[in-house]
Amino acid sequence: MTKIRTRFAPSPTGRMHVGNLRTALYAYLIAKHEGGDFLLRIEDTDQERYVEGAVDIIYRTLKNTGLIHDEGPDKDGGVGPYVQSDRQATGIYLKYARQLIAEGKAYYCFCDKARLESLTQVVDGDEKAISVYDKHCLHLSKEEIDRNLAEGKPYVIRQNNPNEGTTTFHDEIYGDITVDNSELDDMILIKSDGYPTYNFANVIDDHLMGITHVVRGNEYLSSSPKYNRLYEAFGWEVPVYVHCPLITDEEHKKLSKRSGHSSYEDLIEQGFVTEAVVNFVALLGWSPEDNQEIMSLDELINKFDYRHISKSPAVFDYTKLKWMNGEYIKAMDFDKFYEIAKPYLTDVIKKDLDLKKIAGLVKTRIEIFPDIKDHIDFFEKLPEYDIGMYTHKKMKTNAESSLKVLMDVLPLLEAQEDYSNDALYAMLSEYVERNGVKNGYVMWPIRTALSGKQMTPGGATEIMEILGHDESLRRIRDGISRLKNSVNTEEER
Repeated sequence: MTKIRTRFAPSPTGRMHVGNLRTALYAYLIAKHEGGDFLLRIEDTDQERYVEGAVDIIYRTLKNTGLIHDEGPDKDGGVGPYVQSDRQATGIYLKYARQLIAEGKAYYCFCDKARLESLTQVVDGDEKAISVYDKHCLHLSKEEIDRNLAEGKPYVIRQNNPNEGTTTFHDEIYGDITVDNSELDDMILIKSDGYPTYNFANVIDDHLMGITHVVRGNEYLSSSPKYNRLYEAFGWEVPVYVHCPLITDEEHKKLSKRSGHSSYEDLIEQGFVTEAVVNFVALLGWSPEDNQEIMSLDELINKFDYRHISKSPAVFDYTKLKWMNGEYIKAMDFDKFYEIAKPYLTDVIKKDLDLKKIAGLVKTRIEIFPDIKDHIDFFEKLPEYDIGMYTHKKMKTNAESSLKVLMDVLPLLEAQEDYSNDALYAMLSEYVERNGVKNGYVMWPIRTALSGKQMTPGGATEIMEILGHDESLRRIRDGISRLKNSVNTEEER
């Protein structure tokens, strides 16, 4: 059985789009599931779209996500070069294009821009659509072709596709697809600048590199018949095609840069962890038989079966990604979590407080790292808050009862020397038992006075342990003062 070989062939045009990352991931999983090879090839023949530094982004993203290639520009496996511009310099594409010309399967086209524009059609009044090329240059004589070449007349090389009959190709996801040959354009193989088109270079490179499975987005489905005709023209074996469904936003529109989370680096900058992004991207159009959702890369390799890829568009559910990221954060080793969280903590906390203890409180409460700020800002400064927060139906508290509790516990907290969480909790638990009230009846007003928030990471005694003796007492006294003013004002009314 032939060893499976897949490739990821990105163009260096900027940050890695989520769709490209999914293509790389699926190609990697297909290869590794079967013990095959995963290749990296840089397709930089479109010089107009080339972005400086984008190749570094490709390498960095693959490394960070764990999609380690077996062969590539930095790992020669004997079928290089692995950069298309380097391959172009060897003349390899022109050589194969000329082979097709010699066999009547391709031809020189000298049509200028004006003539090509004359082939356009008017659609819906004024919208232009390019029609199928009319094979005008296919009928040039050898003498005319030679004269044009000798004069240096600009040309492209076109594939000579049939006008009649049909072409059928098989995709592992979409099955057999048949198209009328009348719909096949004589696509350009070599552009006027001498560079190959994306389609032509793909076929040549995939064959010469021994690629057995081609993974790409379903926007390339319409090009597949032309690919097949090229393989057949050369007498080469056609690879297994795996076309992946479109990725849309929650409004079912194609995921675009305007969404703010269309690239891997966007997501990392927004506080997502790499493992969660990879896990989430794997599920954009595929799911394992057991419907497990949280999976490591090794688990994905073990479970991945490309035959279970869906035909339907995959929705980028941002809410689900945040939930998944939260699960990864909860399971994360604390030291690793603290290392990532520390910049978010120090951005808010300027006081001399135990950041590790604060990190421990928020670790299970956040979904993305920027959430940390809203959870911990009260440690730095007590916010202004509504006295109505002291009233809690479930805890059976109100302003009057809260004032009494705070005034009762203030001397106890002033006398307390051990401000560890356990010691504070034990002391307040004695007060709860002595007064025959429920825990929340006491802890709720204390926590409110300490934080000025309805929701906090950690309870009253955990917060006091971090704030310390003096700051905790200052906030309790502040709460008493606020409540007294409120109660007195209410009595006056």
